[in-house]
Amino acid sequence: MKYAIVDIETTGGYGRRHRITEVAAVAHDGREVLGTFQTLVNPDCEIPGYITGLTGIDQSMVQDAPYFEDIAEELYTFLEDKIFVAHNVNFDYQFIRSEFERVGRSFDRPKLCTVRLSRKIFPGLKSYSLGRICEHKNIEIKSRHRAFGDAEATAILFAKLIESDDNGVVQELLKRNSGEAFLPPNITKEQFLELPEDIGVYYFHDANGKVIYVGKAMNIRNRFKGHFSGAKKGKQGIKSQIHSVSYQLTGSEFLALLVEALEIKRHWPKYNRAQKVKGSPWGIYRYQDGAGYERFQVAKINRFAKPLLGFRSHHEAWSCLLEKIEKYQLCPKLCGVQKTPAACYDHQVGVCLGACCGQELPATYNARVQEWLGQIKQEKNRLLIREKGRNKDEQAAIYFEEGVLRAYGFVPDDVDFATDEEVIDSLEPVKPVSETSSILAQYLANNLMKKVSVLP
Repeated sequence: MKYAIVDIETTGGYGRRHRITEVAAVAHDGREVLGTFQTLVNPDCEIPGYITGLTGIDQSMVQDAPYFEDIAEELYTFLEDKIFVAHNVNFDYQFIRSEFERVGRSFDRPKLCTVRLSRKIFPGLKSYSLGRICEHKNIEIKSRHRAFGDAEATAILFAKLIESDDNGVVQELLKRNSGEAFLPPNITKEQFLELPEDIGVYYFHDANGKVIYVGKAMNIRNRFKGHFSGAKKGKQGIKSQIHSVSYQLTGSEFLALLVEALEIKRHWPKYNRAQKVKGSPWGIYRYQDGAGYERFQVAKINRFAKPLLGFRSHHEAWSCLLEKIEKYQLCPKLCGVQKTPAACYDHQVGVCLGACCGQELPATYNARVQEWLGQIKQEKNRLLIREKGRNKDEQAAIYFEEGVLRAYGFVPDDVDFATDEEVIDSLEPVKPVSETSSILAQYLANNLMKKVSVLP
């Protein structure tokens, strides 16, 4: 049995949002090292100062380093046919899997956590952090908080764990993590393996064929497995009711999000509680103060005032506003984010240009606000968006009116989108669902306009 002991350094704590700056892996057979892999990685984004303070990795160090897509094939081959091992394994695993997904590769490996192993094989320690365990076991970490130094030390720790494993803890954890032990009682291993490792929307059906849950996934098989790994409250109820799983592939995450929203409204599944919020209960409101500055605030939507934008939750509205503050250099105080009697905190550190204390004229500040309003207006136009298809021979066509999805479908890859109206006529109309509006807004905010045709 072969293992890959992995450690990474990153720009933050979330695999979907942050990026890898360094990766190291040690191939191991449980007794000795078989090979190593290590490299810095250009994350294609800024490295926060506090991360540099922790790891020592700064922008200049990764400037000429390879991007993840440059090392993906070599790393994939190195990790192939090995059990993925790490200290707090889910952290490293989610980043590696997310990076592979970004370059179009699915990644699914059995995994082991040396924290969990240590708790079972070396019980009674005050702390199970890598530094403390290595100190307790006299393992030298040659370069702490750097990928290879930590991976090398974890490999030595792993060998000691294997050597001391008299009760078969490693095999027991591997069995638990294989996924088979957590399959719903009415789903066979063969049914599970038939699920695709592709982007799309999936449906859980009860014994009568009724849809009881709708979800979207970058990798449908992995997401299905994730539903039943661990022991979260409430999982057993849905687990016992699933009798079959169906799916539809979408080719892109954007279309998967849209189809998920449509299907939840169409089927109203009993287990999609979070997404079954009626209407848009929260909004961003715009008004002008006495000094002439444009202001914004997040508030619940009521029948007496129409918001600039509507959202399903306070979190979505708040996140959108924070994103626009950063993108258009708006004042947090004028956007209702910071409650201060004088200038906002961002002005004190030189980020805000001083609209909150009269140092920036209303006309200058409002011009940046108008840029945002212009984007919102553009979202209300008729839009035809071209996205990846389900295979290399097709592309997806997604049509919006007034910011809401009206039709979508798949057309041959060689179809010319210059004949927009002909493409639209070939698409399947859908019942308008307001939630698709916020999904579109997020898509357009990511500077993906090269895929968008604005129609008269």
